[in-house]
Amino acid sequence: MLQKKLLVVILSVLMVSIVVVPIGLLYVLNNGNPYTKYLAEKYVPTHLEEVGYSKEDIKQTHYIEPKHLINKDFYHGHYKVIFQDEPTVVYYYGVTKKGKEVIQFCEREPTLGIVEQITEQTKHSVLDCDYSLENRK
Repeated sequence: MLQKKLLVVILSVLMVSIVVVPIGLLYVLNNGNPYTKYLAEKYVPTHLEEVGYSKEDIKQTHYIEPKHLINKDFYHGHYKVIFQDEPTVVYYYGVTKKGKEVIQFCEREPTLGIVEQITEQTKHSVLDCDYSLENRK
């Protein structure tokens, strides 16, 4: 009797694993890691408020999941920000793995659909930015 119950429990766990693991894997591949999304959505808006930006200063924000490897010192997700007074430039922010600090990435892009990076100083760029495409190994 005990062996039969043990066999039923083992088979149940095995069947649940066979179903749940692939569903979870597909979710993470399509939507990104929910933990990194939570961290970005928690820390970046707070950081923007702390440095003096109000909700009226910001035109658009949302979490994005890059499809390529990024700097290994940061969590994989980025937080995309477009400011009201500079609507043609996209800024990216990341959260560090050590200390959960919010850092602006040096890479900025025009919003015009052109795939190139802006390298010169812009209105909302900071001097202590970090590169998302460095330190990837």
